[in-house]
Amino acid sequence: MDNDYFIKVAKEYVVHYTNGKMTDKTPKNKITTKDVYVVWLNRTLQNNKALLSTTIEDGMYYEFTYNGDKDEFYFDAYKHENNYRIKHL
Repeated sequence: MDNDYFIKVAKEYVVHYTNGKMTDKTPKNKITTKDVYVVWLNRTLQNNKALLSTTIEDGMYYEFTYNGDKDEFYFDAYKHENNYRIKHL
């Protein structure tokens, strides 16, 4: 799958998911694909994977995968819980 098309589909799905989860459905709170950014992207053979996030400060990030063998997409949503410094052991 072409990377540009894959990213387009991934961003659209994140928008759909995020807007569906929002408690306040007013138009000012809905996001668009302009509010979604790619943190990491990889293509290996016929497979694609991306980690995405949004401009909303909710601690969420998303994993979007395309399995080229089965022509299937997979979506995972994660909540960021912790971020702390670890000193050398």
